[in-house]
Amino acid sequence: MAKKSVGAEIKLTLGQFLASIREDRQLSQRDVERATNKIVSNAYLSQIENDQIKRPSPNILHALAELYAVSYENLMERAGFVAPTRSRSTAEQRHGRVATFAEHNLTGEEEAELVKFLGYLRSRKKP
Repeated sequence: MAKKSVGAEIKLTLGQFLASIREDRQLSQRDVERATNKIVSNAYLSQIENDQIKRPSPNILHALAELYAVSYENLMERAGFVAPTRSRSTAEQRHGRVATFAEHNLTGEEEAELVKFLGYLRSRKKP
């Protein structure tokens, strides 16, 4: 993961984000190639996911957004095509960003485990 200084936000790269969403959808890279009618080849997707290609074309991002049922605008922002939007909901303003796992299909049990882990991390913070 791309790390900043201690206490700073850790943000997934576009490639890491796309890989995590693909895995969440239980798709192989070849499945993506088939499902997009070869708009996104498995080799190209591999290069994106391994951060060798950091700014894929908007049509590739659109095909992936459609297939993964995620926000095209989010992918465009992560690829650096558009600046982060200034207009945010109250919850986003409070947290400063969209929830990290908002695009993942978490089970109730997985969500509960994440909340417990977050509690553990927060308990380790120095006052």
